[in-house]
Amino acid sequence: MMKRIIGFALFWVAVGMVINMLLDSLFVQILIIILLVLAGWRLYCCDR
Repeated sequence: MMKRIIGFALFWVAVGMVINMLLDSLFVQILIIILLVLAGWRLYCCDR
């Protein structure tokens, strides 16, 4: 089960890197990173 979760996370990290390469604005990239880290933290820690 853990292999599937790690694989899923790595897949979406790669998708995020591709999307990040397509964005020109550094501000938008940082804003998206911050929002996704906060959303991930909320889903991982606070949804028990």
